[in-house]
Amino acid sequence: MAKTTLDVRGMMGDHCKNLVTNTLKGLDGVSAVSVDLKTGEAAVDYDDTKVQYDKMKEAVEEQGYDVVGQH
Repeated sequence: MAKTTLDVRGMMGDHCKNLVTNTLKGLDGVSAVSVDLKTGEAAVDYDDTKVQYDKMKEAVEEQGYDVVGQH
């Protein structure tokens, strides 16, 4: 299992938090997601043999948010 944190811009409230959470959890290989609206961070636990950062970034950006990096 791997972990990363996506820096997501554009989230404004619980609807946004839930959308980003559900989008990431819907990806094959993602086991857990925790979104913090204050920091704009989405912490993700995932299987790096099934999904990588680029796929997570693309999925979140398709929902209308900007992913400006990871750590």
